[in-house]
Amino acid sequence: MLDFDQAQTLLANAAGPLQRHEDIGLNDAAGRVLAADLTATVDIPPADNSAMDGYALRVADWRAGGRLPIQQRCYAGDVPEPLKPGHAIRLFTGSLLPDGADTVVMQEDTVEADNQVEITRQPAPNQHIRRRGEDTMTGTPLLPAGTVLQAAHVALLASQGLARVSVVAQLRVGILTTGDELVPPGTPRAPEQIYNSNGPMLAALARGLGALPVHVLHARDTEADLLAAFKTLLADCDLVLSVGGVSVGERDLVKPALATLGGELSLWKVRMKPGKPVALAQIDGKPVVSLPGNPVSAYAVFAMLVSPLVRRMQGRDEIFPPISLLPLRTEHPRQDSREEFLRVQRRVADDGSGELVAYGHQGSGVISSMPWATGLARLPADVQVNDMDRVPYYDLRHWLA
Repeated sequence: MLDFDQAQTLLANAAGPLQRHEDIGLNDAAGRVLAADLTATVDIPPADNSAMDGYALRVADWRAGGRLPIQQRCYAGDVPEPLKPGHAIRLFTGSLLPDGADTVVMQEDTVEADNQVEITRQPAPNQHIRRRGEDTMTGTPLLPAGTVLQAAHVALLASQGLARVSVVAQLRVGILTTGDELVPPGTPRAPEQIYNSNGPMLAALARGLGALPVHVLHARDTEADLLAAFKTLLADCDLVLSVGGVSVGERDLVKPALATLGGELSLWKVRMKPGKPVALAQIDGKPVVSLPGNPVSAYAVFAMLVSPLVRRMQGRDEIFPPISLLPLRTEHPRQDSREEFLRVQRRVADDGSGELVAYGHQGSGVISSMPWATGLARLPADVQVNDMDRVPYYDLRHWLA
């Protein structure tokens, strides 16, 4: 069996970033990956302006108890007159700063009457002024390639006047489930059958990462069915995920099917629990990852081993999300010959710190543990882990996004 870290690195480098790019409207850009570095072409703000509703004046014109004539009322979007000596101009948030003014006094520090204003607090130079380019300046880096665009990035791009942006094309994922015992949800089920949860789950996981599940196919446990399904997926997809049929049973036919198609296995079996039977092959330059059939195992393997590969192929700048160290609550010492990934919830302890609580039943078929868990706690192989020992915590909000 391959150690987990070696397997994760191998899978993460099983393919490079997609070279297909597309130009999309900014309203559709959230969740997409920026294809090229962007540089600012507009100063933001484009001109000095007021950060407050108030008055523009010269500090030198202020006198305690004195009043200044109001030369003009200038709204945001208006062009102010040059400020005359001994005068003030009424401004509003976003109004351009008049030539000649060196400060803005907010209206709470003023009294206006008879078209004159008294400044009740001594002003300081440059107060309440947004200077041109203090946010972004023309020619400075804006966003690097590989950025996953979110609402804040979209706002930044819109402030530059960009209506469209070049992004990496969506990763096309093909999903293949196997097993004669599986039936689709919504159809009659015989006592010896179970509903296929892996197909919908993997499609949802792919979408959660911003990928496009092009096909979700199911094949019976025959080599002919498997070969036909794999051929369809390889023709239409960038990444192929199969589930089940990769262990050592008489009807585990995925490995022979991959070999028939020219696939060369570079990984088979990982020293992790759940999720030991994992295979990686390359066919026609495309990665094919075979996951274990138990839904919990497939879920954990996707999060820990497949999601970095997806992010790599999407061209993201962050392949491996951050990992934290948190104490694990456990009623008895834990130790296994494989690295164990416990389904856990991150909770707040009485002192405000974080701690991890494991789900009571860690069986690989316990699907109810998956929506309950906020993440996975990694326990080292052949090492005893005791109550409140600190262990690596993989937050699924990050590892599945």
